[in-house]
Amino acid sequence: MRGLVFDGKAARVVDDLEVRDPGPGEVMVAVGAAGLCHSDLSVIDGTIPFPAPVVLGHEGAGVVEAVGAGVTHVVAGDHVALSTIANCGACAECGRGRPTMCRKAIGMPGQPFSRRGGEPLYQFASSSSFAERTIVKAVQAVRIPAGIPMTSAALIGCGVVTGVGAVLNRAKVGPGDTVVVIGTGGIGLNVIQGARIAGASVIVAVDSNPAKEAVARQFGATHFLASADGDAVREILPAGAHHAFECVGRTDLIRQAVDLLDRHGQAVLLGVPAATAEASFLVSSMYLDKSILGCRYGSSRPQRDIALYAELYREGKLLLDELVTRTYPVEDFAKAADDAHHGRVARGVLTF
Repeated sequence: MRGLVFDGKAARVVDDLEVRDPGPGEVMVAVGAAGLCHSDLSVIDGTIPFPAPVVLGHEGAGVVEAVGAGVTHVVAGDHVALSTIANCGACAECGRGRPTMCRKAIGMPGQPFSRRGGEPLYQFASSSSFAERTIVKAVQAVRIPAGIPMTSAALIGCGVVTGVGAVLNRAKVGPGDTVVVIGTGGIGLNVIQGARIAGASVIVAVDSNPAKEAVARQFGATHFLASADGDAVREILPAGAHHAFECVGRTDLIRQAVDLLDRHGQAVLLGVPAATAEASFLVSSMYLDKSILGCRYGSSRPQRDIALYAELYREGKLLLDELVTRTYPVEDFAKAADDAHHGRVARGVLTF
C-alpha cells in the first residue's frame, strides 16, 4: 500500500508499505483523508525530534476495516476520526479525566509498519494517517456520522480539538470574555471559532498576512490586526485581553501574548517552537494574577470532544468544510508541504 515515509533526510511516497493486523484492543482503519499539520513538517525540519524511518501523518479520518479482540465501540464499516492520544485508560491521569496527560499516551512510538522485505518503520503520534491503512488503539478511533465528508472529518482529530479545546477546556473562555489570537493558520482559526462558540464578546485576530482577514472574520473574529503591537491591541481593548492565544510558536510572540493580558488574564501557548527555545516575561506583571498556560491537544477527552465537535458541525455551529483550502493526492505531498510552509492554505488535506 501507499504511504509517506520520512527516512531522516527526506519524505517520499512509497508503494510497498505494509501494516500488521490489529491485536487485542486495536483497530485497523482505511484512511480516507488526512490533514497536513505543521507538526508533520516539524518532524521533517527537525523542530520535533522523532526516530526514523517513520510513517508521518496524525490528523485523519477513515473507515474501520477490522477490530481486534475486546473492541466493541466500533465495528467494521464505521466512519471514525482519529485521535493521537493513545492513553491507557487505567492510570491516575486517565482516572481524573485527563487522557492527554497519560504517560503512555506520550510514550515510545511503536513499529506496526514495515517495508516489503522487512524494514520496520515507526508510527508518528500513534496515528500515521499518511498511509492507506493504519493501526490505532481502540480509544483513538472515535465514531462519527457517515455524512461528514472525510476531508472535513480528518481535521477534527488534531486542529479542531487543539484549537477549540484550548478555548473550551483549558482556558474556559466564558460569555463576554475578550480574546486575542496570534496566528490564524489551522490552529488559530479553530481558536477563533472556539471563542465564538464560547460567547466571547471581542475576538481580535492577529496575522502578518492581510489576506487572512476575510477567513478570520468568517470564523468569528470581530477585529483583525497585522501585528500584536500593544498599542494597536489596546485601541480595541484598553485594559488588555482576558485570554491571549499564541498559535505560531515564536518566543517573541509568546512575550507579546503575556504583555497583552488584562489583570487575571491567561496566555495560552499552542504554537510549537524548537524544543530548546526559551521565552522571557516580566515577573512583576504576573502578580496581577496573570497565568501562562501550556496546552496539549486542547486538554481534550477525545471520545467525548470529537463526537461533540462532529455534532456541532452537523448543527452548523462549527466550521469544518471552510477549513479545507485545498486537497491533494498523497503523491503531491511536496506541493502540499510547500503551500503549508508559505501559509497559502488554512489546511491542506491529503487524499488516497
